[in-house]
Order: sequence, then C-alpha cells, then structure tokens
Amino acid sequence: MAAPGSRFKLGIVRDVLNAAGEPSFGSAALEVLKGNPALDWEYTAQAVKEITADLAASYDGLYVNSSRVSSATVARGDCRLRIVARHGVGYDSVDVGALSAKGIVLTNTPIAVRRPVAVATLTLLFALAGRLFAKDRITRAGRWTERNDLMGAGLVGRTLGIVGGGGIGQELLKVSAPFGMRRIVADPYADAGALAALDTSTVPLDQLMREADFIVVACLLTDETRHLIGAPQFALMKPAAYFINVARGPIVDEPALIEVLRSGRIAGAALDVFEQEPVDPANPLLRMDNVIVTPHALCWTDECFHAIASDGLRSVVDFSLGRRPAHVVNPEVLGRAGEG
Repeated sequence: MAAPGSRFKLGIVRDVLNAAGEPSFGSAALEVLKGNPALDWEYTAQAVKEITADLAASYDGLYVNSSRVSSATVARGDCRLRIVARHGVGYDSVDVGALSAKGIVLTNTPIAVRRPVAVATLTLLFALAGRLFAKDRITRAGRWTERNDLMGAGLVGRTLGIVGGGGIGQELLKVSAPFGMRRIVADPYADAGALAALDTSTVPLDQLMREADFIVVACLLTDETRHLIGAPQFALMKPAAYFINVARGPIVDEPALIEVLRSGRIAGAALDVFEQEPVDPANPLLRMDNVIVTPHALCWTDECFHAIASDGLRSVVDFSLGRRPAHVVNPEVLGRAGEG
C-alpha cells in the first residue's frame, strides 16, 4: 500500500463529468478526498475509452468509470499507478491479471449499487408486467379502446427467477418480498443459507428457465458466465415469461435473445445492458415493441452515484494513507502493492 505521509496524486477520469462539466455524482462526494491532506487530485485532460500508458505514468491512483484498463495500460516501465478504483461493481472492463502482476490494487463498490440496481430491476419488472409502454403508446395515439387487449400479468403466485445470488440478487429478494411471488435463484456459488433466510430456494439454471415467469440476470460477467444464457436456455422459457438483464450484455447470447423475441417465443424483455455498448442503432432490439431498453443507466440516481463515488473515493484515500480499502478485487496484491 502507499507509504503514509508521502504525496499521492489521483486522476479522476473525465467521463464522470456531465455536460456542464460537473461531477455526475455531485460535488459532496469529493469531500471524502479531504481525508488525506497529502492527496492531490485532478480530472484527466480527456475522457478516454482506454486508460493510456501515459496516464498510468502520471498518477498514483485513477478513479475510473467506463474506461477500459488493459495490459497495455500498465505495461511500461514508468508505470506509476498503484490503485485503480472502479466507479461501480463490475470490473470486466479491467484486466485484473495485468494489474495484479504489477502489484496494482483494484477496488470496486459492491455495497453502494445493491439497492439502486434492485429498485431499477423492479422498475423494469413492473413495466413489463403492467405492459406500461404499450399502454402509453395507445393512449398517445388515441386508441383507448385497445386497452382490453393489453392485459397485464399480476405478480401474486408468479415465480421470480434470479440468475446470480450475490449482493444484488439478495437485495432484489429483499425488495421483492412484499409482492407475493415465489422466488428461486440459480447460482452454484451462492450462500445457500443466506438465500434460505430470504425465503428463497436455489435451483439449477435450466430449472429456473423452465419455471420462472420473470427471469432476472444479476450475476457478474466472467469467463464462466459469458453467453451463459443462449438458445438452449431460452427454449426452456414459458411463452408468457419475461426476460430482464441488469448485469452485463455478454452474459446473454444476444442473437439468440433477438430470435426468441422476434418469433414471439417469449412475451418480452427489458434490457439495461447490451453485448455492444453504446448499442448499435441498427440493433433489432431497439425496434421491438415487446422490449424495453435503457442505456446501462437505469439505476443512476443522485443517491446511487453519491454512494458509489463516496465509497470509491474513500478506497483511494484509505490506500493513500496506508490502510486497507474496504472492497479489494485482488487482495493478494496488498502486501506487495507499490513494488511495481
């Protein structure tokens, strides 16, 4: 970890700024940085799709939103970087192995996103169940009498299936408890005791795909989960079932999803994530009336971003003071961080 008392330079990647040039998470979270008077910080000169080796040579720490951190980022001998703090929970945009090999700590913010993502998931579930956007369209078009053909799906007695029983999955179980649904989770690594305490049972993925009326993807993207859900899994779904993805696009085989939606094989989908982001304007999903789409940002609220930034920036401050950050993705490097 960083040596206490020495100056520490942090770069906050510019893609966290809004159109007015202000931090999208609000200025209050920046107060956290005052926890180390020896910490100097600035926004990077440009927003970049990938953190460059020049940036890695310029800062002790980087606070990163959507920019990728690759092996090339840290490959040079003059790499100064000692910590990368992710603005969010997912870290599939970071080459963790490359950072670990250089003794660079990676942190994320798993606690801050749990409730916002769970609430965003319920927002999509309610919109699908109530056929909200279809009813919005007929109302604006003056087709009031068509409402009889747009009956929604009640939730009591329906089955909610969650792929991923980690922090977000468990938070979704908590917030969905009042709505009378049976809840099941597919996750071979989940804490079965914690899920049982939330009145939930664990089942194999195929069983979840067959039984659930609403299927929510809420797991991390890893080599193991990439294209975890494809044509064989979609073929198991009920024709009246809905599919929701609030995790990462590549967990799903998108062409297979497009096909089952296009053919009417399932009732619909709600997607906050895509295999390619930003999503291609020609993507057929954007033209389907039975699909709700949002730009990987449905959970973004002032509350959510303040919590994420406060946690993420606090991890940098703790590291700069020689303390262990709260949420370290690669804890094995902590004893040698700073060796380079």
